[in-house]
Amino acid sequence: MRLDIFSEMQHPKERWTGADHEHQIIRETLEQARLADEMGYGVWWQVEHHTAVEFSYSSAPEVMLTAIAMGTKNIHVGHSAALAPARFNHPIRIAERSAFLDHLSGGRFQLGMARSTIPEWRVFNIEPDATRSQMQQAFQMIPKLWTQEKFSWDSPDFRVKDINVIPKPFRKPHPPLWQACSSPASFEQAGRNGVGALGVTLWASPEEVAEMIHLYREALRTRCEPVGDFVNDQVAFFTFVHCADTEREAMENGAAKAAAWYTSGSFTFFEAKDHFVKSAAELEALAKDPAGGGLTGQYLRRKDPNAPQSQAQRILGRIMSGEAVPDEQVWEVLSAQDSLIVGTKDQVRQGLKRYEALGIDALMSFHQVGALSHEAVLKSIRLTGELIPEFKTPAPP
Repeated sequence: MRLDIFSEMQHPKERWTGADHEHQIIRETLEQARLADEMGYGVWWQVEHHTAVEFSYSSAPEVMLTAIAMGTKNIHVGHSAALAPARFNHPIRIAERSAFLDHLSGGRFQLGMARSTIPEWRVFNIEPDATRSQMQQAFQMIPKLWTQEKFSWDSPDFRVKDINVIPKPFRKPHPPLWQACSSPASFEQAGRNGVGALGVTLWASPEEVAEMIHLYREALRTRCEPVGDFVNDQVAFFTFVHCADTEREAMENGAAKAAAWYTSGSFTFFEAKDHFVKSAAELEALAKDPAGGGLTGQYLRRKDPNAPQSQAQRILGRIMSGEAVPDEQVWEVLSAQDSLIVGTKDQVRQGLKRYEALGIDALMSFHQVGALSHEAVLKSIRLTGELIPEFKTPAPP
């Protein structure tokens, strides 16, 4: 398993100190990327989000990835992922910018694409029903735009005739393709397309991760019609990683609080908070009255409300509802999750090995989360990076 880095460029308001606080988060991200390169991480993955105040300052990932590529030597730079519906990024523009990035990085570029979600569709006046088809067309068009001197396409969404996109990528035949996957349908689509899967499923249990990997590999094995000139069969998953010298230091750094902040922020930004809080409240009620709940209770009783995953949902629901939950209680519950990797180097090693056992090719370690200090993030990247030699590392495709 390879160790990569996943970056949102999170910037909560409590860190908005000084007139240049936005400039500061950019400088910190560049410093973190240089350290990741020195430590031997495989790929720096940068998200694309728009108007995501606090949650993500990564609104122009192609610019940040260019800066990172120009300031590093070995680490690959990847979109996780470029938003593919045409009102975000026309396929021609994705192909052009990606080819330039591939040249500037010396062939160290990886292209992931995604559909995005409701709030960003609304900002860009995008019809939700058109997003999956437009992303699929982008996957089919871009490899041809990279490799053909005359390219034509005729559909209700895109109509081009005999165009020649320049420059062509540095890497031949073209950079690897990936799809951001958060649902069974998206994992299956990635397998059918013969592109890598970037698993971004929040709070997925190891069992759920294994199911998604199986679905992807089955689609790759039985239904693959590659959109590119080669198949990228790698799977990467992201999770929060925070490594410190001691468990107490990790807690005092605010690791559990950062994970809770990220969860609340993501469900709020993606407009799923109300559903999450409602489900958490139902689990809370079931824990107090296992026999109650009517039909909903019958459904929920299939889930153990005291299982680690359910406990995490319950405590996060309380936080998102405005309850002041003590830091120690948050730490106790969240640090027990298999989907979080937090603690000492030994604890982080164990967490990484759990993911390695699932058969993923890369773990996109998410270090810069919430209000964690820049110094704590750098230390976490360094300590975790010291574990890289202990893992059999597949090279980026």
